[in-house]
Amino acid sequence: MPGVAGFLLSSDSRGEIKLNTLKQKNSPLKVLDEHLGLRSLDQITVKDIVNILDEYKEKGHIRMGQIFRKVVIDVFKEAQQLGDVPVGFNPAEAAKKPHVKITRQRLTFEEWKLIYTAAKKEHYFLQKGMLLAVVTGQRLSDICKMKFTDIEDNHLLVEQTKTGAKIAIPLALRCHQLDISLGEVISLCRDQVLSQYLFHHHHAKGKAKRGGKVQPLTVAFSKARDEVEYDWAQNGTPPSFHEQRSLSERLYRTQGMDTQVLLGHSSKTMTDRYNDSRGKEWKKNNNLVCYRLFFSSR
Repeated sequence: MPGVAGFLLSSDSRGEIKLNTLKQKNSPLKVLDEHLGLRSLDQITVKDIVNILDEYKEKGHIRMGQIFRKVVIDVFKEAQQLGDVPVGFNPAEAAKKPHVKITRQRLTFEEWKLIYTAAKKEHYFLQKGMLLAVVTGQRLSDICKMKFTDIEDNHLLVEQTKTGAKIAIPLALRCHQLDISLGEVISLCRDQVLSQYLFHHHHAKGKAKRGGKVQPLTVAFSKARDEVEYDWAQNGTPPSFHEQRSLSERLYRTQGMDTQVLLGHSSKTMTDRYNDSRGKEWKKNNNLVCYRLFFSSR
């Protein structure tokens, strides 16, 4: 029966674990090897896994503990398929998942408007980024890399960096609360600055080049948020730029849209997590106009 280290090495040599997967799982696998590397897989117990998870808890690294558990679950599933452990043998799956208390608060539309107004004072590029975030519902990394050449047949083509999902968002898509369409937002992005990116710098400053891709959005968003005279601490950690993705989902769902397709999620469960306002909004039902979106995944 192979040990942990031997199993990981043999899986790598067989190509059972892809290179990108190995890079993503490197830290959890290293922890597993350091703690239990000399043990055979079938000798690892639930208690062994729980002990490691407890170490994560003591350090306050709850999220890392969750990732470790998930990675080790995959290791034992792989071992089952290869016949290295009995079918159903998965001590990591039997170990209780570490619980993370969510403290980061959601962003309401009224709060969003306050930040949007504040962004006009100094952060000239931030307002366009905020409009793109809410109207498209995409992640920050995907917003920053959007190009004018990504527009085809009246659709903005987005290949999500995180999941590889391919989404064609119609330029006619309109956010009722903002009273603006994606096409209109893109028109705002077309200015006198020559750039391939929808979202770009207007002036050269430091390492930033005129027309270059904007990177420090999270910092700019946080600064604009903190300039607002508002008690952000009353409901937990102040909302980040990413919370606009949840806001977008909630706004579009009230319009009757299939937000799972827009966000590029493989499951409705994940989309429903974004729909959770964490107690900050009243739920309403509105029968509004839907728009058709096209979605494909690898």
